[in-house]
Amino acid sequence: MPPKADINKAGWEQSEFPILCETCLGSNPFIRMSKQEYGRSCGTCARPFTVFRWNPGSGARFKTTVICQTCAKIKNVCQTCLLDLEYGLPTQVRDTALGLANEAPTSDINREYYAQNMEGKLDGNKSGLDSGRAASAGKEMLKQLARTDPYYKRNRPNVCSFFSKGECKRGSECPYRHEIPADNELAHQNMQDRYHGRNDPVARKIMSSHAEAQGLKPPDDVAVTSLFLSSLSPTSTELSIRTQVLQSLPSIQATQLKSVVHVEKTRCAFINFRDRAVAETAAQAWANGLEIDGERIPVKWGRSRPKQPANLAGPSATALPATTVES
Repeated sequence: MPPKADINKAGWEQSEFPILCETCLGSNPFIRMSKQEYGRSCGTCARPFTVFRWNPGSGARFKTTVICQTCAKIKNVCQTCLLDLEYGLPTQVRDTALGLANEAPTSDINREYYAQNMEGKLDGNKSGLDSGRAASAGKEMLKQLARTDPYYKRNRPNVCSFFSKGECKRGSECPYRHEIPADNELAHQNMQDRYHGRNDPVARKIMSSHAEAQGLKPPDDVAVTSLFLSSLSPTSTELSIRTQVLQSLPSIQATQLKSVVHVEKTRCAFINFRDRAVAETAAQAWANGLEIDGERIPVKWGRSRPKQPANLAGPSATALPATTVES
């Protein structure tokens, strides 16, 4: 008689080979992997899964899988570095550019249940993402940011903690890097945030640099919270503009959008946000333009309203905020 299934292992994951990107797999075509069933719990859904460990090349550190294959398929990411398999970018960059909403639960109570349900739906599928309807402007942005070749520098050994304290005595025989680690926001990364695409410092740096390269550097005046759209389609309306703005930025709420002012005569519009941080996020997401009614619309920052002389301002004078245009 076949052995009875262990009820405690129901929902646990078994696999024969990991889902990895080319960088994590390494440059050596002949590698040896160790495999351990139920070796650890998944870093996102907490389910035990099959863990793989290998050395990607000479002088590199040993790498291991940190999330299960189901979670990797849901986000289409590598099981080790958690970067997108198609573009090699953080999930926050990809989701922001393509306007993908984060539907996975992040609480400890629901994430395991969600992963088990998605495992059945993804049976035979490569990924749970549906990016076929994504705007071409977002795909163009990802193509510009994507790495065309593997970045094997990411496989370097970790920094030697003893060297940073001045206590390492192994010298050239030490298998770790003898460098002083930089203490910046990039050194403080969270696996959950990186996987779900929220508050990722690496993603913020990439999107900010790209936006500046496209001429969307945030103005020095922090009071500017508006973006200017030009060359709109003759069929565009305030409703269609507002709808597309909210759809392209699933991470923001409708209440964070102060107003949308459409000037039909000149075919332009002003998108007014309540917070500067939200406006900067929108500018980064629309660095390659925003698609509205089948047209790719260029985006620019709004301008500060010139200050009125003190002698012209009276108690009865009223003025709109410097960066807001209201109808």
